[in-house]
Amino acid sequence: MIRRTFLALAAGAAALALGTAPAQARDRWTSAEAQRWSRAQPWLVGSNYIPATAINQLEMWQADSFDPAAIDRELGWAEQLHMTTMRVFLHNLLWEQDAPGFKRRIDAFLAIAARHHIKPLFVLFDSCWDPNPKLGPQRPPIPGVHNSGWVQAPGAARLADQAQYPKLQAYVTDVVGSFARDPRVLGWDVWNEPNNGGGGDYGATPDKKALIAGLLDQVFTWAEAANPTQPLTSGVWIGDHWDQQATLDPIERIQVTRSDVMSFHDYSWPEKFAERAHQMLSYGRPVLCTEYMARGAGSTFDGALPIGKKLGIGMVNWGFVDGKTQTRLPWDSWKKPYTADEPPIWFHEVLRADGTPYRPAETELIRRLATAPKYVVPAAAQP
Repeated sequence: MIRRTFLALAAGAAALALGTAPAQARDRWTSAEAQRWSRAQPWLVGSNYIPATAINQLEMWQADSFDPAAIDRELGWAEQLHMTTMRVFLHNLLWEQDAPGFKRRIDAFLAIAARHHIKPLFVLFDSCWDPNPKLGPQRPPIPGVHNSGWVQAPGAARLADQAQYPKLQAYVTDVVGSFARDPRVLGWDVWNEPNNGGGGDYGATPDKKALIAGLLDQVFTWAEAANPTQPLTSGVWIGDHWDQQATLDPIERIQVTRSDVMSFHDYSWPEKFAERAHQMLSYGRPVLCTEYMARGAGSTFDGALPIGKKLGIGMVNWGFVDGKTQTRLPWDSWKKPYTADEPPIWFHEVLRADGTPYRPAETELIRRLATAPKYVVPAAAQP
């Protein structure tokens, strides 16, 4: 009761600052509430999505580069595969730049997605790749390099400056609150891989994990203060024994104790995927695998997707249409760019830029599993 009263006061203060009516803050869902939400959903299958015309979250959403025609075309291809969700990254700088315009573009995206029977899972913050995001025109892709323009949120400068945290709170409260009762939204992934050092060759952000350990719990609280009817989550992604909280780091403990529904990432072989899936199911809550499928690392559609379907786990692979992110290229392209020859197999992505499948057998597998009843793996789709 004390925590709920605190959240209600925080929600009221944020709402007054934003000029909106305060909402009644909610607690973390019970397991029964989470399972009730899950039963109301179809089997969740889709991709981490950014249009082929954008290199990162900023280019996807800024007014000058927002591309509803490409989004409509590409989500139409997803609908043809009977995909039901897409995981889509937002960014706090977009809200700071133009909150009303940013929310209008989110609404436009939701309208397009709804026409194609797709409910997105929105990501609020992200610890991966470039720690120094900047608004405005984004740099072009580095030739031959995987995800060379992706940016972190909130970014190193805002993460290190606690005077910026009220802006982060306002961003979370306003964006989640504006769509908290929108049936077109599947849920909120509050922070992607929060304990990730970053990747690439950008260098380490000082005290990053300690700062995020102090901030992540607040982000969950801010999102709950908006009283969303959709679940909150943040996915674990490294290490083993996710079902044993004593082995988790401080960030991971926040992830597993604050998430309404559990989520995880896995880019390994099917045996490891199954092991991790069962560990996450041990919490008695619905589970989403919000990243998988890296062909060169042993994570494939035919290896992981039937397991996820049989266990009732939502499955969201990395990458949909080949484009400016260049994530068809492997992670090691940061050390040896693929400028002369393509890799022998694509690392991520489902479709080529023109919408044709990279591997037709994969898209047929997605279609077969998506159209079968929940928990049912048709014989033709068995591994």
